[in-house]
Amino acid sequence: MRQPSTSPGGPITRVPGMPALLTMSALGFSGYALLLPVAPLWAVHGGAGSGGAGLVNAVLMLATVLTQTTMPTALRRIGWRPTMVAGVLLLGLPSALFMLTDALGWLLALSAVRGMGFAVLTVCGSSAVAALVDGPRHGRAIGVYGLSIAVPQLLLVPGSAWIAESLDFPVVFALGALPVLAVPAAAALGGRLQRITADDDHEAEDAAPGRAGWRVLLGLILPSLVLLAVTTPGGALLTFAPQFAGSAALAAVGLLGFTAATALSRWAVGGPADRYGPRVFLAPLLVLCAGGLGVCAWAIADGGTHGAALVLGMTVVGLAYGSLQNLTLVEAFAAVPRRSHPTASAVWNIGFDAGTGLGSLVVGFVAAGASFAAGLTTTAAVCVLAAAVVLVVGRPVRRTA
Repeated sequence: MRQPSTSPGGPITRVPGMPALLTMSALGFSGYALLLPVAPLWAVHGGAGSGGAGLVNAVLMLATVLTQTTMPTALRRIGWRPTMVAGVLLLGLPSALFMLTDALGWLLALSAVRGMGFAVLTVCGSSAVAALVDGPRHGRAIGVYGLSIAVPQLLLVPGSAWIAESLDFPVVFALGALPVLAVPAAAALGGRLQRITADDDHEAEDAAPGRAGWRVLLGLILPSLVLLAVTTPGGALLTFAPQFAGSAALAAVGLLGFTAATALSRWAVGGPADRYGPRVFLAPLLVLCAGGLGVCAWAIADGGTHGAALVLGMTVVGLAYGSLQNLTLVEAFAAVPRRSHPTASAVWNIGFDAGTGLGSLVVGFVAAGASFAAGLTTTAAVCVLAAAVVLVVGRPVRRTA
C-alpha cells in the first residue's frame, strides 16, 4: 500500500509533484483558453453562422469526452508518463495549424485532435490531485489546482478575442501552442504518479467488476449531473460572449468578471468543502447560477445590451461555476474508493466537458432560431431543475477510504 503523499500541516504547493502539476496545468490551460472564444470567431471569419461557430467548441468537447472514457484504461496499459506527454502535444501542436485555413471542416478536424489532448490533460490533472494529496485536504488541494487552471483563463479568455481583433488571429494561434512547453513537467509528473499509484493499479486489476463497478458509477451520478448543469451555461458564455456582448471591449470585461469570479471561488470554497462537506452548498449555488443567467438574458434581450447588467450577471455565474467545479470533484472523490479515483476523475471531466460542449451547441442553435437570451434562459431552467434534484437526493456522502 502506498504511503500518504503529504503531512496534514505541510503547504500543499510543496507536496512533491504539485509544482510539476501546476506548471503543466497552467501551460496546458493557457493554450485551451486562448482558442476557446477565438476558434469560433475564426469560423465566423470563414463564413460560418452561429450554428457552425458553436460546432467548433462542441466538436472539441465531443472529442474530449470520447477520449476521457478511455483514460483509466490508457493509464493502466500505457502508463502515466507517455500518456501525459502525448496529451500536451496533441493539445498544443494543432493550434498553429489554425492559421492555415478558416474553412469550417478543417477547423472541426483540428478541434477534434485538440480535444483528445485536452482529455488527457484534464483527467490526469484531477487524478493527480487525488494521488498526491490525501483525502482530508482534497478541497484545498483542488482549490490550488483550480487556480492553475483558472488564472490562465482569467488572463487569456477575456483578452484572446481582443488580441485577435487588434493584432491578428495568427498571433493567438501561435500562443495557443504553449502546451508544448509543458512536456518536461508532464514527463516528471507522470514518472512520479506511475510510482505512487502502482499499488492502486494492482488493486484495480484485482477488484471484481460488476456490482462494485456499478456502485462506483452510481456514486458519481449526482456530482456529474450538477457539474453538467453549471458547465452548460459556462460553456455558452465562454463561446458566445464576443458575439452577444455587441463589442469586443464589453465581451472582454464580462469574461474578465466571469473568469475572475471562477478563479477566486474555486480556490476559496476548498476550505469550507473540507470542513462542512460539499453537498450542503450545491443547491444554493445552482440557484445563484440561474439568477445570474437570468440577469444576463435580460441584459441582451430585444437586441440591446445593458453593459453593467451583463457584466454583473456573468460575474455571478462565475461564482457558482468556479465553486461547483471544486465541490463536485470533492464529492466525486469522496463517493468512491481510492483505487477508483481515476474513474471518478474521468467521469467528472466527462460531465464538465460535455456541459461545455452542450452549452456551445445548444445555445448556438437556440440563438440561430430565436435569440441568445432564449438560450441562456433555457440553461437557467436546467440549473433550477438540478437544484431540485439535489434537494430531493438529500443526505451527503461520507468520504470513502
